[in-house]
Amino acid sequence: MEIEHYLNIFQNAANSLEHEAIKSKNLEVAVGLYLDSVFLKVYKLSWANDQNTPLTSESRIFFSIWVNDLTLAKQQIFYNIHALKLRKLVGYRIESRKFATLFRSYFIEFQHLYPNVSTDFGPLTLMEGWVKFNHDYLQLEVINLAKTFLETFHLIDKTLLSFK
Repeated sequence: MEIEHYLNIFQNAANSLEHEAIKSKNLEVAVGLYLDSVFLKVYKLSWANDQNTPLTSESRIFFSIWVNDLTLAKQQIFYNIHALKLRKLVGYRIESRKFATLFRSYFIEFQHLYPNVSTDFGPLTLMEGWVKFNHDYLQLEVINLAKTFLETFHLIDKTLLSFK
């Protein structure tokens, strides 16, 4: 995989998002490399314990879009929402399985917005899906997936409120 090439495409996608809309929702966007995967992540600082390093905080929630050699071989772009070690999230009393179940009960109404999505995972992966990889449309696909998350991120906040 040409890492720099894909980092540039993902960064251009991030730059194309409406940053005023993102900031008004208290969301952040990051592009980077993790375990040989190029990613774009959307998250809130309040969804992590360590707000100085929210991308690596032990307890955190984030939406991620990524490609790597395996996904490219399958001609797919993957995306998901991860909820890591929520029992340690400061200010909440969360049991991960209960959180995942409640989130998914809200998500079902919006599931049709996400292509090839599934919620058949343990509590760490709230949902995961994929879209067909077409190099000519990669940037557009990343933008569209991020915009879809911008329409549904409130489900995380709604779920968190139940555990305050």
